[in-house]
Amino acid sequence: MEAIKQPLTNVQLELLKTFSHHLPEGELLELRKILALFFAQRAIQQANAVWDEKGWTDADADRMLNTKMRKGKDITS
Repeated sequence: MEAIKQPLTNVQLELLKTFSHHLPEGELLELRKILALFFAQRAIQQANAVWDEKGWTDADADRMLNTKMRKGKDITS
């Protein structure tokens, strides 16, 4: 038997349960900022881990800034 795919993620379900009441607009904006900060911090931590793993330096960062590193066909040409 094939498992039924749930349309919402575990995070979405938890947020729905936690915030099943109406928030004033100001509190909703504050919550959005908190969530954005949470995910930004996670992204920074992951980027720092890759940076350390690769042993990159500031010179490497400068080189990457001036190098086309994207794979695939360039749609601008």
